[in-house]
Amino acid sequence: MKKILMTVVAALGLAAGAYASTGGIAWDKAPKKTDDLASLQHGAKLFVNYCLNCHSAAFMRFNRLKDIGLTEQQIKDNLLFTTEKVGETMKAAIDPRQAKDWFGGNPPDLTVIARSRSAIGQGTGADYLYTYLRTYYPDDTKATGWNNLAFPSVGMPHVLWELQGKRVPVFETVQEHGQEVHVFKGKWEQLEPGTMSPAEYDSAVGDLVNYLQWMAEPAQNSRTRIGVGVLLFLLILTFCTWRLNAAYWKDVK
Repeated sequence: MKKILMTVVAALGLAAGAYASTGGIAWDKAPKKTDDLASLQHGAKLFVNYCLNCHSAAFMRFNRLKDIGLTEQQIKDNLLFTTEKVGETMKAAIDPRQAKDWFGGNPPDLTVIARSRSAIGQGTGADYLYTYLRTYYPDDTKATGWNNLAFPSVGMPHVLWELQGKRVPVFETVQEHGQEVHVFKGKWEQLEPGTMSPAEYDSAVGDLVNYLQWMAEPAQNSRTRIGVGVLLFLLILTFCTWRLNAAYWKDVK
């Protein structure tokens, strides 16, 4: 029960973070590899194992994962934990009535979370999520024991900490307007190792965010290809029309 409670708190914190103010550190650029099937498959695995406990993806069906190269049998064997039908939508494992009793509301849906946040000079919702999931650090002053550089005083614990381990940001003291302030300079001190190396963890988070980008609009790659094809067709048609027009009028005085 305690594990379920912590996971729900994490889920609420993730969605809340996506709507936090635009202050804080600069966002890192999220890898955009929505045409990389291996990345999408790994991201789907992470999503089902770490996000679907509390969040739903009500506009995504499990069988849509066939679009990223998975067979129906692979989906059933490895990703179908919250339902028995591959045609069902991605429902959260938690009982909505319990979530409402415990927290006053259900954890938000994550189907389009990667498209829900952007800021001028900062980046996209994917950039925010990529930065947010990589900037947790232990903080004993917080109820959850965790804080986050991208979303200070976050209410969500670090559910991926076993993968990343524990690390703390290195701050530099500088003078601003006559006052000393602590500024993050992009360096971290590793306190406890995780099951992944820093590079492996960053890659895994990139895959998860990549999947969230794809899930927000599964047809985006097809739309892009069709758009490019249409533009090429119009370009060729324009050229042919121009030459035909020149040939038609060449003998006209």
